[in-house]
Amino acid sequence: MQRKIITTGDGSKTIQIEDWNEQYHSIHGAIQEAKYVYIEQGLHFFYCSQLDKKTKISVLEIGFGTGLNAALTLQSSKLLNTPIDYVGVEGFPVSDSELQQLNYIEDSNIDQQTFDNIHNVTWEQRREITHLFSLTKQKKMFSEIHDVNAYNVIYYDAFGARVQPELWTELMFSKMFTALKPNGVLVTYSSKGSVKRALTAVGFEIERLKGPPGKRHMLRAVKR
Repeated sequence: MQRKIITTGDGSKTIQIEDWNEQYHSIHGAIQEAKYVYIEQGLHFFYCSQLDKKTKISVLEIGFGTGLNAALTLQSSKLLNTPIDYVGVEGFPVSDSELQQLNYIEDSNIDQQTFDNIHNVTWEQRREITHLFSLTKQKKMFSEIHDVNAYNVIYYDAFGARVQPELWTELMFSKMFTALKPNGVLVTYSSKGSVKRALTAVGFEIERLKGPPGKRHMLRAVKR
C-alpha cells in the first residue's frame, strides 16, 4: 500500500495510507492527540491512581507506528520519576526513510538521540533506553498477543474500524482484558458505539471522555 508523509493540524507530521485514506495519527494534530489520549488520559490517569508512585508501570502499545507514543512516554517517565517498561507491537514497521521525514524532534521537545535510540532497538529484544525506561518492540500481528495479567496501561492505537474492523471486536478486546493487570487501563481515540459495546461485553468499565482537538469524544476502559 502506498504511504506518504502529511502535515497535521498542529504542524506535526504523520503517515497516511493513501489506499485507505487513513492516517497513523489525527489529521487535527499528531502530537496533541498522542499527548492527550495516551499520556494524559491513560498513563497519567493510571499513575495518579497508584498509592506507590515509584512502582514500575508496564505499558503495551497496539500499533507502535512512528514511535511517537513511546517517545512521549519516555518523557513522562522522567517527569513522573517512575520506571516504565514499554512494549510496542507492530505488524508493519515504519521505514527509516519515513522516520527521517517526521518532525517530532522540533515540535515535541523529544531530543534526537532519544528518538534514534527508540528506533535503533532491535526487534524482539528488551533494551533500557534510560534508567527509567525500557523498551521491547515486537513485530507481529495483534491477534498473536497472548499475554496474561502483564500490563497496567494499554494504548489502543490501531487503525480505525472503517478500514480494519477485525481489530475492534469482542475477540480483540477480550485479549486486551486478559493482558491487563487488575485495575489496568485501556485508552483509545475511538468513541464508536460498537467499540464501547464490545469493551463492555468483555468486562471493562467504560468512560466516554472529551476527545482531543478535532474529535468530540474518546474512550477509557478500566479492568476492575
